[in-house]
Amino acid sequence: MAKKVSQSDLKKRGEDFEKIERSSQFQELMAAKRKFLVPSIIIFFGLYLLFPILISYTNIMDAPAIGDISWAWIYALLLFIMTWVMATIYMKKAATFDHMAEKIWKEEDLDGREAQ
Repeated sequence: MAKKVSQSDLKKRGEDFEKIERSSQFQELMAAKRKFLVPSIIIFFGLYLLFPILISYTNIMDAPAIGDISWAWIYALLLFIMTWVMATIYMKKAATFDHMAEKIWKEEDLDGREAQ
């Protein structure tokens, strides 16, 4: 059965989260996430949007690359590979971000206070 949470408990938790948000460790976590995610997103969307632009407005992709296989097919295959590689890299980085978040959480000892 769920414990009823009072209004003062909710206010206290809100204040705790505001304190965490102002902490230097939380700011480091957010900076690390931005440092990884912003370039990754730009690269991902840039390469995906470049593909239809190159196909529609240039003849570069029509040239044969290997036998009858054109550069368009090579580029499309590389987009799939890029997606898998970026997802794998993100999963490894996310583990680091999770570890940083757990450390922040434990230092603030919110788990212990929430159980009270």
